[in-house]
Amino acid sequence: MTRWGMVIDLDRCSGCQACVVACRQENNIPVVGREQAAMGRAIFWMQIIEEREGGHNEGRTRYLPRPCMHCDNPPCVKVCPVGATYRNPEGLVGQIYARCIGCRYCTAACPYTARYFNWYEPSWEPPREKSLNPDVYVRPKGVVEKCSFCVHRIRKAQRKAKDENREIEDGEVIPACAETCPSKAIHFGDLDDPDSEVSKLAGSRRAFRLEEFLGTDPKVIYLREGEWSE
Repeated sequence: MTRWGMVIDLDRCSGCQACVVACRQENNIPVVGREQAAMGRAIFWMQIIEEREGGHNEGRTRYLPRPCMHCDNPPCVKVCPVGATYRNPEGLVGQIYARCIGCRYCTAACPYTARYFNWYEPSWEPPREKSLNPDVYVRPKGVVEKCSFCVHRIRKAQRKAKDENREIEDGEVIPACAETCPSKAIHFGDLDDPDSEVSKLAGSRRAFRLEEFLGTDPKVIYLREGEWSE
């Protein structure tokens, strides 16, 4: 069974936000407006977290792309009273929007702040409403949403491989964030396949996971910068 995971090379990330924009467009993420964003209600399935060091002229900025970690031991799943969020056999932490009651327990339980509550009916100003992706469900008001690892692309690749009576090839599934990254910092594939690119990168000396001491077993692995390069 495939266990989907992602590796992000921080040495290559320039903080250009291309992955954020691509994720927003691919997954029909609504823009909440300046007033709601000021209240902390902006929705980011993929977010670039900045860390600044030093002064204005001599300082340095580091960038950390943060999607949903799709943990193997997800705390969000444990607290949902209606089973609206779950972990499937492929390791994906999914959402059943029709089952979500908006209690936001999962949002509070996620240590990576990767879940967002949709406070209003989603809307898009013209002409963007004509560019919505028909492969992705538009979430209604009052539910929690998050990164899905572009699961619709995974399912499309699986159907194609089944029709052609073969296995999915390494690199055949590319989420929107990885596809648009100009520096190729984001890699995606099967962590359980020892020959896959993400599996090899995950075994690097540079590899680490966010808040690993919490025991969540995240499937997003980062590669350290600079002096750790092999």
